[in-house]
Amino acid sequence: MPASDKKPSVVFSVTNCICHDQRVQKMASVVTGLGCDVTIIGRRSGDCCDVNKLKLKTIRFRMIFRRGFLFYAFFNIHLFFSLLFGKYNLLVANDLDTLLPNYLVSKIRKIPLVYDSHEYFTGVPEIQNRPLVKWVWKTIEKSVFPHLKSVMTVSDSIADKYSEEYGIMPVTVRNCADSSEGIRSFTRDELGIGSDNLVVILQGTGINADRGGEELIEAISITDRVVLFVLGSGDQLPLLKSKVSELGITEKVRFIPTLPWNEMMKYTKSADAGISPDKDTNLNYRFSLPNKLFDYISAGIPVIAGSLTEVKKIIEKNDCGIIIPEITSQEISNALIKLRDDRHLLDKLKQNSDKASELLNWEKEKKIVIEFYSKILPSIKFL
Repeated sequence: MPASDKKPSVVFSVTNCICHDQRVQKMASVVTGLGCDVTIIGRRSGDCCDVNKLKLKTIRFRMIFRRGFLFYAFFNIHLFFSLLFGKYNLLVANDLDTLLPNYLVSKIRKIPLVYDSHEYFTGVPEIQNRPLVKWVWKTIEKSVFPHLKSVMTVSDSIADKYSEEYGIMPVTVRNCADSSEGIRSFTRDELGIGSDNLVVILQGTGINADRGGEELIEAISITDRVVLFVLGSGDQLPLLKSKVSELGITEKVRFIPTLPWNEMMKYTKSADAGISPDKDTNLNYRFSLPNKLFDYISAGIPVIAGSLTEVKKIIEKNDCGIIIPEITSQEISNALIKLRDDRHLLDKLKQNSDKASELLNWEKEKKIVIEFYSKILPSIKFL
């Protein structure tokens, strides 16, 4: 801490809905615990923003545009002036889409800046076939990244990639979940599901392209005695709902809207297994360690996942799931049948997942965050 009675004022910026961004909430809570006055700047997105349950100061921009160039332009201009005239001592940019205004203000006002890269942004599938858009984001990254001093990211593979490109090695802080030990799961009677069914869950706020949703729905349609919960949000949800209706499997697939983490985990803990069917179609997915992986482990359920570098490493090291060689409906169905019909295997993987949660949890992972910020906070100068 700085040698002063004042609390350092720290501002986190993110384009996501603050209410459901687990990483930003957890980071902000840790920094608050270090004696800082924390504000999170984001956007208004739905009814959840009307009630602030985060116990943190928030500023939420009302957005005229929901996506595309005008969304990012409007948000970044608004963010620039909000940061420029705000009384902050430390800036925290979350992802590339908030980095430029944070960087400019940090230079103008000589305020330290932390960059937390939640993904390999220029490798996301949404921009791979849009060369101009990709060029703009990559140009911003190339212009700013080499000048950064304090960087963290979500996996070792992404850290290595940035080190290779810019000569700066970020600190890896994985998206480990809080303990769900005190959260009660639903009973099968409460869910209205027979005991002979295998219950699986796909969760996340990014159920988007190349996430394996279509193949998963097809797998459910060809596999008996399996019920799927799809919990969360994403661009592909309308397509998945249409596909479920088209295949006539509405009784086997239940769609649940995005919920606060504690509420969501009631469903996750009620499942027999969690699905993470992201495809290896881009560098971002290949190197990712999604929140849902750690949520499944926190819930003590095995994970069915594709052969992605970081995800595979976690599952194989802890023997807590099944890696499928490719994301097809048949391969997913084969894994579901294996768990449905081999209760000994299912129980063993559940035990291993529960054991893995003792190591892969936020209580342990946040120690890295505390060490990271403890090196920055003493150098803060009050303006």
